[in-house]
Amino acid sequence: MLTVRLPSDIEERLEAVARKIGRTKDEVVVEAIIEEIQDLEDGLVAIERLQSGDAEYFTLDEVRERLGLKD
Repeated sequence: MLTVRLPSDIEERLEAVARKIGRTKDEVVVEAIIEEIQDLEDGLVAIERLQSGDAEYFTLDEVRERLGLKD
């Protein structure tokens, strides 16, 4: 169980968003936390790859060519 105190302006925004999308505040907060954790984990993976030397670098033209998007 986690308890978080939000500033009143954030609480009001959260309530408004939850009401507009027909979800509870808890549902909105849990989804936001899950998305943020996933983003942080992705960032950590990227940092680990950069530090390990396993990262490959491509120019935008190389990416387009690999994806078959080159004109």
